Amino acid sequence: MFDINPGLSIWTTVVFVLLVLVLGKFAWKPLLKSLQDREQKIRDSLDQAERARAEAAELLKQNERNMAKAEEEYQKIVREARALGEKMREEIVAKAHQQAQHELQAAKEEIQRDIEAAKQQLREEVADLAVKAAGKILDETLDPARHRRIIEKAVDQLKHN
Repeated sequence: MFDINPGLSIWTTVVFVLLVLVLGKFAWKPLLKSLQDREQKIRDSLDQAERARAEAAELLKQNERNMAKAEEEYQKIVREARALGEKMREEIVAKAHQQAQHELQAAKEEIQRDIEAAKQQLREEVADLAVKAAGKILDETLDPARHRRIIEKAVDQLKHN
């Protein structure tokens, strides 16, 4: 069943060796070079991907630092705004208090002027009534100017007592 033909075996071996030599010279070197080039390209791509990953990580860290700085500036602005608002509120309250004190003092002064005017008017009316009463009591009319001086003197004495 299996007959080995020695001539065919030799020619098959010779053809195989020639084929290996021809392929080695013309096909294996370009094929190995192509594989080595592809391997180098893959290594370069991996190195480039690693550099890109490292750069992305650095950008992420930088972004986080920027966000923290922005948050800090935001908090600072909020604190300054609150302080400014508090200061303005205190100034407004102080001005309102000062205005109220001023108005209170003005009202007191006006009341005092009104009291003095009322006292003066009351003195004059008392003097006139006293002159009329004295005139009726004495049943004679004296000089009104003289009576007025006497009454004013009496009122001044009452005022100082």
